[in-house]
Amino acid sequence: MDSIGSVSTNRRELLKAAGIGAAGVAAIPLLSACTGKSAQSVPSPSASLLPAPPGQVEPLLDRQKVTDALAKLDGQIRDAMERTGLPGMAVAVVYRDEVVYSKGFGVREVGKPEGIGPDTVFQVASVSKPLASTVAAGVVGRQVIKWTDPVIEHNKRFALKDDYVTRNASFADLMSHRSGLRTASGDLLEDLGFDRAYILGHLNQEPLDAFRSSYNYSNFGYTEGGQAAAEAMKMSWEDLANEVLFRPLGMSASSYRHADYEKASDRATIHVPLGNKEWAAKYRRDADSEAPAGGASSSVRDLAQWLRLQLGNGSYGGKPVIDSAALQTTHVPHAVSGPASAPAARSRFYGLGWNVSYDDQARVQLGHSGAFNLGAATAVSMLPGEQLAIVALTNGRPQGIPEAITAGFLDTAQHGSPTVDWLAFTAAVFKQVDESEKPEVDYTKVPAAASPAARNSAYTGTYENSYYGPLVVLEQGGKLAMRMGPPGRPTTFPLTHFDGNTFSFESIGENANGLAGALFAGTGGGSSPRVTLDFYDRTGLGTFTRAK
Repeated sequence: MDSIGSVSTNRRELLKAAGIGAAGVAAIPLLSACTGKSAQSVPSPSASLLPAPPGQVEPLLDRQKVTDALAKLDGQIRDAMERTGLPGMAVAVVYRDEVVYSKGFGVREVGKPEGIGPDTVFQVASVSKPLASTVAAGVVGRQVIKWTDPVIEHNKRFALKDDYVTRNASFADLMSHRSGLRTASGDLLEDLGFDRAYILGHLNQEPLDAFRSSYNYSNFGYTEGGQAAAEAMKMSWEDLANEVLFRPLGMSASSYRHADYEKASDRATIHVPLGNKEWAAKYRRDADSEAPAGGASSSVRDLAQWLRLQLGNGSYGGKPVIDSAALQTTHVPHAVSGPASAPAARSRFYGLGWNVSYDDQARVQLGHSGAFNLGAATAVSMLPGEQLAIVALTNGRPQGIPEAITAGFLDTAQHGSPTVDWLAFTAAVFKQVDESEKPEVDYTKVPAAASPAARNSAYTGTYENSYYGPLVVLEQGGKLAMRMGPPGRPTTFPLTHFDGNTFSFESIGENANGLAGALFAGTGGGSSPRVTLDFYDRTGLGTFTRAK
């Protein structure tokens, strides 16, 4: 009898495959070529049977089905814009390495005549993530890093709250949101204006969920993965993206620098809805701090070239640009992002910068949405087995519009016409998200019998916080205000009395959700010793202690 040490690797693989049920049995024919046994030892299959289970679903679409769907795409886009009043949108479709559709609709900015075309530059929000994983795959392909490398090997400053996680968190962990960092960790620092270095340097104060067995969508965990890849190359992230991806594909309108977006002459301005299908350009969104996760800007003409690269397994124009094996790693599940709700339901997964799912025909579907609450919504979706992809960019706050266009197009290609009212469906999903993000306390409703506040001097002073930095409470024209944020460019928030030692202030930034509370501890006749800002206390870091 062979000892364990003498069992060949090939035999081990066979034993492992045989031990995991039907999926393992299906893999055995693929492994048998490595066992050293001759083909004659395998019984000849019946002529009516396949020699092995198919490795992937054969294409179900053809050019005519895609052409028919394209003929209906203009109407679907115009219908969505009419139903919502959305200012503008651009869409591109790639099929079999050919850009078969590339158009713009509407205007760059409400109240101005300039229209949108294929070259109009949009802020793409979190569609930046699959772009970034493509860049990182380029670094992996150059053998500078491996997906399994602990990022601390390439960025010595990297640290999370748990030392084991700090020493072991890999590029794959961070770029699949399984590091344990909670959703939105660091995002509120960005809203206050802190830069990338400050935010990444303070992630070690954020609480962690279970390492590698939890999924939490973390912009700055993802950003750390991109930043570490850039440091391994001894380059800035922005220059790395240009060298590895944008320049080789001729994506001249694409950048990870907000300044490049702002200086583009053909640029879509971001908008928020006012109601009754009216929109306004009210905000500016600078996402440089989280550039790998959300700071890219691009046009559909450029993104169509990137989709050709994705569908071409890393080749573009017949030439390899990104290592195919490194790129393929981004396309497969690494984390369960949505467990099945019932035994017969399907789970959803996250790859590296891609949502990975399986459609009704068992085909893998890759996609990602981008969302800025301050005024941009984007979506990209691919059926790699069909060599088909679509990208939709809009200049309006997320309401499910680009998702409805991408899903509706793929549905139409498969069935001849949409089987779902995709806009109604996606709009309901986004409305539910908005509802869930409302503050727990409605500070617009001041209690009828509110307790009086103490004198202003009981609250004024400087309060310390190791995460957000100092908070200064001051008196302005007889009323209280508070000041916090980066030195040199802090934000001042007027405070309005609510009840007793509680005041309200207007939240700001991408994550703003209306009035928030400043809850001062009791003064006891003297000065308040601390204040908790509930909006900034989502992970328990929002208490500021009076400086002695």
